[in-house]
Amino acid sequence: MFLTYPITSPIFLFLTYPNPLQDNPAYSVVKQYFVHDDDTVPQKVYFESDEVNACIVTCGGLCPGLNTVIREIVCGLNYMYGVKRVLGIDGGYRGFYAKNTIALTPKSVNDIHKRGGTVLGTSRGGHDTSKIVDSIQDRGINQVYIIGGDGTQKGASVIFEEIRRRGLKVAVVGIPKTIDNDIPIIDKSFGFDTAVEEAQRAINAAHVESESIENGIGFVKLMGRYSGFIAMHATLASRDVDCCLIPESPFYLEGPGGLFEYIEKRLKENGHMVIVAAEGAGQELLSDSMHSMAKEDASGNKLLKDVGLWISQKIKDHFAKQNRMTINLKYIDPTYMIRAIPSIASDNVYCTLLAQSSVHGAMAGYTGITVGLVNGRHSYIPFHRITEKRNKVVITDRMWARLLSSTNQPSFLSAKDVIEDKKEEEPPLQLLDDEVCSGDNNLVNKQN
Repeated sequence: MFLTYPITSPIFLFLTYPNPLQDNPAYSVVKQYFVHDDDTVPQKVYFESDEVNACIVTCGGLCPGLNTVIREIVCGLNYMYGVKRVLGIDGGYRGFYAKNTIALTPKSVNDIHKRGGTVLGTSRGGHDTSKIVDSIQDRGINQVYIIGGDGTQKGASVIFEEIRRRGLKVAVVGIPKTIDNDIPIIDKSFGFDTAVEEAQRAINAAHVESESIENGIGFVKLMGRYSGFIAMHATLASRDVDCCLIPESPFYLEGPGGLFEYIEKRLKENGHMVIVAAEGAGQELLSDSMHSMAKEDASGNKLLKDVGLWISQKIKDHFAKQNRMTINLKYIDPTYMIRAIPSIASDNVYCTLLAQSSVHGAMAGYTGITVGLVNGRHSYIPFHRITEKRNKVVITDRMWARLLSSTNQPSFLSAKDVIEDKKEEEPPLQLLDDEVCSGDNNLVNKQN
């Protein structure tokens, strides 16, 4: 499905101009590239190139690929549309009104994709809508590119609404950034592949440590405040993990079928094991979890306790009390190492596609949108669709089943959980003599 969000406000689209890409050697050779107004590159653009005064801001935590997106927005505006004025907002949202801007040119951003972090700096919080829009208005900015996660996109939506209320001719475009891959609608967020790749190093180190000592346990904590995608994919890719714990899948420590029993079983079988846990897993098990989850950081995220350290200590205490087995546990937290590295090749390509898609959309006059791949197609998605829910691992889906099969760990689901989930499942398709006798598939077979 190709989602778009055209500007319907009367302040936009009074006049359009021929798209300069039609004279660009890279695009003009393929005339069929320019098709409909709702495609990535329309025939008409809303902004004259020499009238564009664009700005870029990065908000929230670090993520591999931020500099690549910045670079490609600057180069895309300049090389494809001839836009010369691009500003970088220093220090996140508060940089609009509290810090100086940075002039961005293709020359100044040429090598930044080779570095981790963001050359513009970032921060959490600092969102004062009136001050931000005042700064945009005072500086004569008419294109705003906002790179950040779900909290940042919510802020971008508020900025867009205030700009529309004031009747300003400003395009606001978001580029979704979350290392946890928890933004809905889109296929995935940039930086995720890099995070999974780098997590392999930590898992491999944990595996080496665990198998080098008697009853060794390597415990790795990975990112994933609400969604366990990094932990799940890193576990599937590694093949050295014996147990993966994520926020979406409740588990318990003691008793039959609990984590302690499984650890003892694996140690007796193999003499060592590796556990991977997402940072949001098992928060409900912490004795003061309700108190800790009531607090929030500057971005509005719940402050979580370090579940990795907590579970690690619980494991040590359990086996010390049992006095039946001596264990040696090594705890590894590579979070900030993973966040700070440059993006790998696949993420670099994806960042380029997202950046160029955002540039095409802004030049065409689209606003209040986030760019992203939806079922493999470049799409413009309204902010409210991005911020209305969170993408999470479905533990009754095939991918989680594949993980359970790979690690051979218990699902930790109670009988009640399974029964309740089965009530929501659709009846399976019925097959008779290789002919599908259910729903639209039956019609397809008849047509064939």
